Amino acid sequence: MAAKFEIYEDGKGEFRFRLKAGNGEIVATGESYKSKAGVINGVDAVKRAAAEAEIDDKTDEKAKA
Repeated sequence: MAAKFEIYEDGKGEFRFRLKAGNGEIVATGESYKSKAGVINGVDAVKRAAAEAEIDDKTDEKAKA
């Protein structure tokens, strides 16, 4: 099964999304939106940004030794 964005309403009646991996594990969550159109725009923004995103590792290499 492929990864998917799941849109849902939270306890306050606002819209949210979560990204689920192919195995069903939640790997990312989004903020709340007042409208369904807003949450869909948020998902689209994440998809665009993630396609070009780099990893910026801010951990201290000395701590890993």
